[in-house]
Amino acid sequence: MRKQVLRSLLVGVVFLFGAWTGHATEATAPGKAYFAGGCFWCMEEAFEKVEGVSSVISGYMGGTVANPSYEEVSAGRTGHAESVEVVYDPAKVSFQQLLGVFWRNVDPLTANAQFCDHGSQYRAALFFQTSEEKRLAELSKQAIEQSARFAAPIATQIVPAAQFYPAEEYHQDFYKKNPVRYKFYKYNCGRAQKLEELWGKP
Repeated sequence: MRKQVLRSLLVGVVFLFGAWTGHATEATAPGKAYFAGGCFWCMEEAFEKVEGVSSVISGYMGGTVANPSYEEVSAGRTGHAESVEVVYDPAKVSFQQLLGVFWRNVDPLTANAQFCDHGSQYRAALFFQTSEEKRLAELSKQAIEQSARFAAPIATQIVPAAQFYPAEEYHQDFYKKNPVRYKFYKYNCGRAQKLEELWGKP
C-alpha cells in the first residue's frame, strides 16, 4: 500500500514539474517554413541535411494560377517561384537557423534568377507566415547588409506566404532518385562554385 502511494505521489510530482517548466506531456507541434531559392531540387537537398527537419517538399508559391504544372511554372506563365515547404521540429531547430541555411544556399544579389536558371520563377524569396517570421527575416537581411560582405544591394524578396502547391511526384527527392542527373545539373549550373564565391567554403 505504501509503495502504491509513493508511486502515485512521484507520478504527480513529475507531471507538475513538466507543467511548471514548460516541458509538457505533448510533443512540440511541427513548424512549416517556405523558401524559394532557384531550383527546388537543390533547396530540398540543402534543408534535408539540417537536424530537426523532418521533410522538405518541392513545390510552387507566389503565383496567380491554381494548381500549376511544372511546365506552366517553368515557362514563367503563372507568377509562381519554385519553392520548398520545410517541416521542422522547433525544439531541435529554430526558424532563425533555417534562415541561416536559406541565405547560405542562395545568391542574394540577383533578382529573378539563381545561378544558371533565369526568370522570375527562379527568384529567391523568403515567404513569411506571421509578423514574427517577417521580423526575423528582415533582421537576417539587415544583418547581411550591415556586415558589408557585399557591395551590391540584397535582391532577395521578403513577402507574405501564399498557397503552396506541391510539385509533381517525380520532382520530390529528385537528388536521391536521380543522383547522376542531379549532380550533372548542379555542377554545370555552377551553383556550388558560386555559393563558395559568395559565402566561402561551407
